[in-house]
Amino acid sequence: MCGIAGIIAPKLDQADRESALSRMLDRQQHRGPDDRGIVSHASATLGMARLAIIDPAHGHQPMTSPDGRFHLVFNGAIYNHRELRATLEANWSFRTHCDTEVLLAAFVRHGADCLHQLRGMFAFAVWDTQEQTFFAARDGLGIKPLYYARRPDRSLVFASELNALLASRLVEREIDAASVGEYLAWFSVPAPRTLYRGIVNLPPGHSLRLDREGRLSTQAWWGLPTHRQPNRVATNYSEFVHGLRAQLDDTIRAHRVADVPVGAFLSGGMDSTAVAGLMVRGGASHLKTFSIGFEETGYAEQASARASAKFLGTEHHEEILTGTRVAADLPRILASFDQPTGDGINTYYASALASRNGVKVALSGLGGDELFGSYPSFRDLPRLQRLLPWWRRLPTATRQWIVAKLRAQPQARARKLADFLAHARDLHELASLQRRVLPEVSRLALLAPEARSLATRLGPHHPMLEEFAFELTGADDFQIVSAWELRTYMTNVLLRDSDVMSMAHSLELRVPFVDTRLLEWLWPQPDYFKRDPRIAKRALADAVADVVPVSIRQRPKQGFTLPFPWWMRNELRPFLDETFSPSSLSRCPWLDAHAVSALWSDYITGNDSRAWSRVWTVAMLVAFANRKSEY
Repeated sequence: MCGIAGIIAPKLDQADRESALSRMLDRQQHRGPDDRGIVSHASATLGMARLAIIDPAHGHQPMTSPDGRFHLVFNGAIYNHRELRATLEANWSFRTHCDTEVLLAAFVRHGADCLHQLRGMFAFAVWDTQEQTFFAARDGLGIKPLYYARRPDRSLVFASELNALLASRLVEREIDAASVGEYLAWFSVPAPRTLYRGIVNLPPGHSLRLDREGRLSTQAWWGLPTHRQPNRVATNYSEFVHGLRAQLDDTIRAHRVADVPVGAFLSGGMDSTAVAGLMVRGGASHLKTFSIGFEETGYAEQASARASAKFLGTEHHEEILTGTRVAADLPRILASFDQPTGDGINTYYASALASRNGVKVALSGLGGDELFGSYPSFRDLPRLQRLLPWWRRLPTATRQWIVAKLRAQPQARARKLADFLAHARDLHELASLQRRVLPEVSRLALLAPEARSLATRLGPHHPMLEEFAFELTGADDFQIVSAWELRTYMTNVLLRDSDVMSMAHSLELRVPFVDTRLLEWLWPQPDYFKRDPRIAKRALADAVADVVPVSIRQRPKQGFTLPFPWWMRNELRPFLDETFSPSSLSRCPWLDAHAVSALWSDYITGNDSRAWSRVWTVAMLVAFANRKSEY
């Protein structure tokens, strides 16, 4: 795991490029404290800060091909690097045992086609000194990030973090009013847009190419499976569960590949316990597991984590998190953000705990909900879809009256239903609205006139709507909902926050459920095998019955939630009062200060504890905009 960066700028001399790149690497030092390197050739300068995981003594980057033609920087892990190495040895004399050299050899041999051979999480970049061209790519499911910006002179700057791009002083730090509107809708700014004008988030499963004339193009190289392969589809449930277990053992085995200690996050839920249990069964002796707990009644789930750890025989580490601690750490947490987020604090503290206890790699259960249909969206959206034709037959005036009544209700669920009924015509449009943080009327009210106009023009739907509707032609209901959950909330919020928060503590976080081989096997299987509406994650529970306690397998699904409703009215109150103060809001010209103040006031005086996420989301945006510039 690393922080990579680079500048392709013919009109910028080498000394200036290297000075800018040095600042970029300084800003990403937490991503790679073990090693550092810079290489320049012609108009290109590439650099990296390395967290040494595989073959720690070697693998220095940037890595150059033996003939000097290709320079590569790489962030991530290639889990099948030993398998690939065996296919490349006839044409390559390997000098290391690291996955970076395997990736370089594969690229030299196959070019961009090597992407289809890679199993892992990655973002990498290659400068071709002979052709004077630049190539970069990001893994299929978007586990590792890659941001870039074009300058007016057609040069290009890229990095693993937005903060690093800004540290170069070659990129403007201007918040995009249109992106603010999208953030208020989705908890994040969906790729390819970022919060900053002119800075692009390379979408998952895409590559980027810059030719010698400065022409830039991007291309999708991976997408969700579109065709069923009959020979891979289980014919009965027993066969499915047996095949699923084989796939799970395989992905855990792949994700354990490392030459440093590997631990696991253990919340006590089904997904994390399954991951830890499969690690132990696969030979991970003396496994260290980590969990975060709370003192507040109704949020303290550490007992389940302790029970799972005892059952598995792991060396368990636990930290009780308090509102006082979070309040004290907020400036440091905000400094680690490269875009605002209303999520991820639990990962921040779990990663810190793992790092303090000698672990450089940890496995997480993230992704299980999306694969096995345990979110309410898998149940609710198909039901609502079946009602839409009846709804559309009602007179327009009647529908408008009902929507208005729903929007006037104080409950968030009623206002969300109003958005569904007002804007959705099919399952894709329902799914595109599912992860909205703020109802449309509320979102528009919080925006200043210019930003509101931009948000109105973009509309209430997720920007991936048309792309998804085309890509998922012929998909069943389960696949459609799963795809939306995987490619929006999981990618843009959960994976992004996991990367930022773990790397803030120099921890490589791996997600074995978010694996293209597992997904490609699971995707065509009948949905009635993957999801039982009566029993949450029945298929997963049956597949890991020997490594997960009965109490966890039979436990109803519980979301992992921090005690924000309590903290925001108590320990975090001073921070929020300051955040929503007139002086703070005055530095956010894309927000309507009066409406934002009213949002905070209504929360404090009201009794809807479920509204905390909407208020916190706005607070993180305002606090982020008020950070003191380091650039």
